[in-house]
Amino acid sequence: MQQTKLKNKQGIQSSFAYTLLRNDLLPELLGKEEETILYWAGKHLARKHPLSSTEEICDFFQKAAWGSLSVIQEKTNKRVFELIPTLPTPTHYKLEAGFLAEQYETMTDCVTETLEQVKRKRVLFTVESNAKETAQ
Repeated sequence: MQQTKLKNKQGIQSSFAYTLLRNDLLPELLGKEEETILYWAGKHLARKHPLSSTEEICDFFQKAAWGSLSVIQEKTNKRVFELIPTLPTPTHYKLEAGFLAEQYETMTDCVTETLEQVKRKRVLFTVESNAKETAQ
């Protein structure tokens, strides 16, 4: 089994633990509600770690070892991001999508939703804010 190595403040770590939790344990524990719960969990993480710019969000993804996040399209109420994951690809990225949705909902004060599209070795996130509906 090939293991990707990550380097962070604590030193070099194996991706085995992350992969074990993300791909084996969480689906078993959360069952059919896994994607919904992880989207909510991402929103919760964003509330605990509020950021104020796209650059800070991209830095957070790198520090969290979620991967390299970059903006590929930006309009008034819509942003498209590309994520090159650091670790082996899970089947979905709802945690990251929820995180993005909540960060932009907080920054724009508009209801925001993020959709994901998993490609081969990258993920596209479309973040859309509804300017007609303010966040509560």
